[in-house]
Amino acid sequence: MSKRDLEVSRRELLRAIGASLALGAAGADLLSAQDAAHVHQMAAAAKAKGDYRPKCFNAHEYATLRRLAELIVPPEEHSKGALEAGAPEFIDLLASSNDELAAIYTGGMFWLDEQMKHRYQATFFAAKPHEQTAMLDLIAYRKNEAANPELGPGIRFFTWARNMVVDAYYTSKVGMDDLGFVGNGAMASFSVPDEALQYVLKRSPV
Repeated sequence: MSKRDLEVSRRELLRAIGASLALGAAGADLLSAQDAAHVHQMAAAAKAKGDYRPKCFNAHEYATLRRLAELIVPPEEHSKGALEAGAPEFIDLLASSNDELAAIYTGGMFWLDEQMKHRYQATFFAAKPHEQTAMLDLIAYRKNEAANPELGPGIRFFTWARNMVVDAYYTSKVGMDDLGFVGNGAMASFSVPDEALQYVLKRSPV
């Protein structure tokens, strides 16, 4: 297979994975272990050439995505976080091949910035850490929409972002090490264990 054919094949694979994921419920659809591994491999190959260059998001959007990932699964003394696991690259690659997924993130981050400017006179990325977490506290729980309907779009976006960051984390080598995963066994699909999700929610400052 030529280099050009290989690149076309990779783009088609990303497109298929992204389309499948976009049909899921807020990014929580069952993720094929093989598909997740392919995306991580593509991200690793892209980073091996130097600093990762976003394929979908502009510089500000990608910086915002990285900060969101860091807050959702932060590093700890004995475990690494979502940035080390490559969660932002994972999401960017998938969004680059699926317009619906890209729109969820670009629209969601635009909404987040507008809300932050209204509340704190700064974009989400430029805001102070306590301002960032205060905003995420509002959109991390669906129950808050009942009292404040304008939070609805942000709640739906953050649900997507949190689910995908957690999926990206736990399908990476970093996340599997965190779970104590032992390889060499057949695994047709991957679903983040509920106890792992609860662990992440406890670690997260939001």
